[in-house]
Amino acid sequence: MMWMNALIFLAIGVLLGLLIARFNNKDLAQQKNLKKELDLSKYELEQYRQELSDHFARSAELLENISKDYNKLYQHMAKTSVDLMPNLSDQDNPFTASLRAVEALEEDHSDIADPAQPRDYANGASGALKDEMLTKQAS
Repeated sequence: MMWMNALIFLAIGVLLGLLIARFNNKDLAQQKNLKKELDLSKYELEQYRQELSDHFARSAELLENISKDYNKLYQHMAKTSVDLMPNLSDQDNPFTASLRAVEALEEDHSDIADPAQPRDYANGASGALKDEMLTKQAS
């Protein structure tokens, strides 16, 4: 009889264990699904951030190009306004102030000599090897 009770309790324990494992398994599967969704969301967020960064970098580049083109156009208008309307007084010419600034800037840059590209080497030996080279040349 004692063995019989032990076998019944063992069977009940196994059944309870299986039921508990089954319910816990659903939670584990749900956790795995949530983990996959979280990883996917993190990946999509990182992709979005990268696209946003690329967008702003390209936008900054385009705005810089627009700015350079605008400056070129404005300088062109300032220079040609004097040529096309020589009788127009400085007060009436809207580009006079900017033309003077451009001319002053060009004068400042013309004072600087056009430097040749610097060499990557020195004339003759220098530094620690200079003394050795002089002694070899003397002998």
